[in-house]
Amino acid sequence: MASILDKLNNKELMTDEVIATDMLVSAKAAVRSYSVAITETASPEIHKVLKKQLNDAIDLHHKIATYMIENDMYHAYDIKEQVEHDLKKADVALDMPTK
Repeated sequence: MASILDKLNNKELMTDEVIATDMLVSAKAAVRSYSVAITETASPEIHKVLKKQLNDAIDLHHKIATYMIENDMYHAYDIKEQVEHDLKKADVALDMPTK
């Protein structure tokens, strides 16, 4: 019997959009984490390093979001269209194997 990881390795399920969405969510989380970390440090040296990392994370988020917008994966400027897109992705997720 195939494991869930074997089933998720299915090329039809692991699309560029799935990968890009995961990267976008991760970049967004990094922005939040660095922002919080900056407010928790008193060291000027650490503050400088965290600020650089925050700016890098913001730049990466922008690059990924731009890629997704240009490739019709993310509809940041049309909420109705994005909701419809998300509902279709939710249907795909519901059809994914669970065992």
